[in-house]
Amino acid sequence: RADGYYPPTSPLISVTGFASLLTAPFGCHGINLAAISAAICTSPHAHEDKSKRYTAAIWAGIFYAIAGIFGATLAGLFSAFPTELMISIAALALLGSITNGLTVAMAEPREREPALITFMVTASGLTLFSIGSAFWGIVAGLLTMLILNARKAG
Repeated sequence: RADGYYPPTSPLISVTGFASLLTAPFGCHGINLAAISAAICTSPHAHEDKSKRYTAAIWAGIFYAIAGIFGATLAGLFSAFPTELMISIAALALLGSITNGLTVAMAEPREREPALITFMVTASGLTLFSIGSAFWGIVAGLLTMLILNARKAG
C-alpha cells in the first residue's frame, strides 16, 4: 500500500498462508508479502511506470533461484566477510523501507510522538524480563498515545 497498490488482502493472505503450510516441512520459514524484496519490487526505484514493475519481481525470482542453487557457496562467501560489513550492507538495504515507514508513521501530527517513541524503544534493543524491544516499543508507543490523548481530551 505504501507504493500505491491496493491488492485484495483476504485471498493473498489465504494463498500465502497455504503456501507456507505446504513448504514448512521442507524448511521454508514462511511466505509473505512483507519481505524487503517486495518493498524493493514495488517502489519507484524498480521502474518509473507502475505497470512495468512486475519485471523487478521476475528478476528477483530468478536471483532467488540462483541463490538457492548456489546457497552453500554464497553462505561460505558471505561468512568470509567481516560482520560489520554485512551489518552495514543490511542497514543500507533496509534504509528505504525504514524511511518510508517513518514517513508514513509521522504523517499524522497527533501520532508523531507515539510513533517516534515506538521506533526509538524498538531500535534500542531494550530487553526486560526476557522480552525483546519490539514488544516494549509497542507498549511505550501505546502508553504515549494514551497519555497524549487523555491530556488533549481533558
